[in-house]
Amino acid sequence: MIVEKKRHIAKTISYRLISTLIGFAVMLVVTGSIKAGAAFSVAELLWKPIQYYFHERIWYRWIKYGLKDKSSQ
Repeated sequence: MIVEKKRHIAKTISYRLISTLIGFAVMLVVTGSIKAGAAFSVAELLWKPIQYYFHERIWYRWIKYGLKDKSSQ
């Protein structure tokens, strides 16, 4: 099976949208401020996709934990 990089990018985007909404909601509840929730969400939205993408690529390329060779099935 070939996994294209665009799959990792799509997963990154969907993960970030969900995470950003949750982060906004948590900050809104904790602070009661839409501004604080929005500021946190923007900062998180900019940084974390980069972090997640490289984390995903490192796991895909170098970490073989939990993978089975097709010939051993």
